Amino acid sequence: MGVLRRLFGRDKRVGLFVDGPNVVREEFDIDFDELQAIASEEGTVAISRLYLDEHATPNLVRAAEERGFDVVTTSGDVDVRLAVDLTAAAVAGTVDTVVVVSRDGDFKPALERAAEAGARTVAVAPGEHGRSDALRNAANHSLTLE
Repeated sequence: MGVLRRLFGRDKRVGLFVDGPNVVREEFDIDFDELQAIASEEGTVAISRLYLDEHATPNLVRAAEERGFDVVTTSGDVDVRLAVDLTAAAVAGTVDTVVVVSRDGDFKPALERAAEAGARTVAVAPGEHGRSDALRNAANHSLTLE
């Protein structure tokens, strides 16, 4: 990280956007602290959001908030809200890097638009069988959690 600070004169600002209904599932065993650590490796986390639908349990919301996430709850599908927020943060220059945690290829256009705006893009998949090749290919960097 010191190299980035020397090259650019400041820490890179990172936006972490987590597609809750798609990745916070028993079969993936997602660790919120690990997601925060992954984002921190890219720079200073300026935005850390977990998107959930109205069926989210209060315990899940509390656990995410205790680990530094702003929880955004929507009625219905969270994809549109997450994609709009991610794109807006990149286009406005609020973040230099966007990290999306999902297995949904629907976020490919959002990553592409963020990259056009000059943001570095990172796609994190919850596991091999949960990985979207389209999302992985659209990102500057991709990770698959074990």
